[in-house]
Amino acid sequence: MPSLKIAPSLLSCDFANIEREVKAVEAAGADLLHVDVMDAHFVPNLTIGPLVVASIKKVASKPLDCHLMMTDPQRYIDMFARAGADYLTIHVESNAPIGATLDDIRKHGVKPGLVVNPDTSIEAVKPWLEQIDMLLVMSVWPGFGGQKFIPKVLDTVKAARALAPELDIEIDGGINGETVKEAVKAGANVIVAGSYVFAGDYAERIASLRV
Repeated sequence: MPSLKIAPSLLSCDFANIEREVKAVEAAGADLLHVDVMDAHFVPNLTIGPLVVASIKKVASKPLDCHLMMTDPQRYIDMFARAGADYLTIHVESNAPIGATLDDIRKHGVKPGLVVNPDTSIEAVKPWLEQIDMLLVMSVWPGFGGQKFIPKVLDTVKAARALAPELDIEIDGGINGETVKEAVKAGANVIVAGSYVFAGDYAERIASLRV
């Protein structure tokens, strides 16, 4: 299995002091910075766009892992690539032409990934597993931070790991010092945590996720 990576979600940081927050969480041991992009259509909330991603990129030293919770992510690949995204993950449930959009992401020099919602079967992403650098399994419903972990998604993680032993498998939602243990045991190696990391001592919380 690939090495464990911790990706704090900036959705939970203090946006009034985002440069300070980025540098603090990197110093605390973050391997990636998870950026939640919401379009107020695929999910109810509206969050970060390309301009904010570009601003984060100016002060970040770690890769930007941009999760596009968008109905039509294919329309915005060029903008997010130019803004400095290192990973762009799109939902298999979106309207995007999946194969073509993944190819477009890679053509822009960005690592492509797919995302599955809690009730989506691993079968939905099977055709594209060889085209992606990351599979993100949502362990809550996308769109809101601070939700409770959904245990049934661990079966999806296990199935994904069996199909793709070398793939980065990311899990996002309700992750803390306890739920991370089951997630890693199931096969996840990229751990997204937002409210858990930013609600305490960053270094202590990140260290507690390295199980």
